[in-house]
Amino acid sequence: MTKRNTPAAPAGYFFCFAAVLCSISIFTPACTRYKKSAGIETSEISPYLKDGDIICRLGDRLWSLYFRDISPTDKRFSHLGIVRIHDGTVSVINAEGHTIGGQDSVNEVPLQEFIKIAKTLAVYRVKSVNGSTISTAAMEYKGYPFDWKFDMNDEKSLYCTELLYAVLRRTAPEITLKTTFISEIGRSIIPLEACSNSGDFDEILYIAR
Repeated sequence: MTKRNTPAAPAGYFFCFAAVLCSISIFTPACTRYKKSAGIETSEISPYLKDGDIICRLGDRLWSLYFRDISPTDKRFSHLGIVRIHDGTVSVINAEGHTIGGQDSVNEVPLQEFIKIAKTLAVYRVKSVNGSTISTAAMEYKGYPFDWKFDMNDEKSLYCTELLYAVLRRTAPEITLKTTFISEIGRSIIPLEACSNSGDFDEILYIAR
């Protein structure tokens, strides 16, 4: 477990942080990387995707940069989801909270909707598990409420990286996702770099504006 201490701030600030936490590499020859000046299009991503891939993004919302910084070293991303390819349609299963105490849940959105606010985007693939197994397991969590307590020990509700954690516990229990202790909320959470800095995943694609 990695401890991370952040500068002191008013209590209200971190209450807001908890409410929107999840609204929050090394180059290898197998990875395609490039930079763009325009928005990211689905046509640039789709050829690289396989069922069960993990897609990470850095959004353009107010809190995205703060959520990015929860990761101690890799600060490229603020949110992730799991790719599902079914009957030729590409979608992303993800848990993203929008309102304090709201009814947000794990849902499935079109790829275009997931990437429309992305400033940076990457695709990762679990090395040891068939992708369809991952996406099938993720689908079983659709409708689960968003985890406003950020409690990774309770799978009755899930935040973004906790969804990946829950899926991997069922499909690849040998994979361990690193955690970071956030003193302001008194819990360990799973940062985005638990995926991007893990040797259990291959980085397939990376795009930045």
